[in-house]
Amino acid sequence: MRRADRLFQLVHTLRTRRFATGSELARALGVSKRTVYRDVSDLIGSGVPIRGEAGVGYRLDRGFE
Repeated sequence: MRRADRLFQLVHTLRTRRFATGSELARALGVSKRTVYRDVSDLIGSGVPIRGEAGVGYRLDRGFE
């Protein structure tokens, strides 16, 4: 899967769930947890409103398109 497709899929997955852990996202995308952490960091740096809570997971702020 191309990186751009993976980032799109990551945002889409977060849009459909209340919370998703790094492990769940890694499994859904077929990548390592480290890749998920790196991708989430890059998305946040690009202005995507992703919030992370230790022990709970990641969530996407409501209303993000």
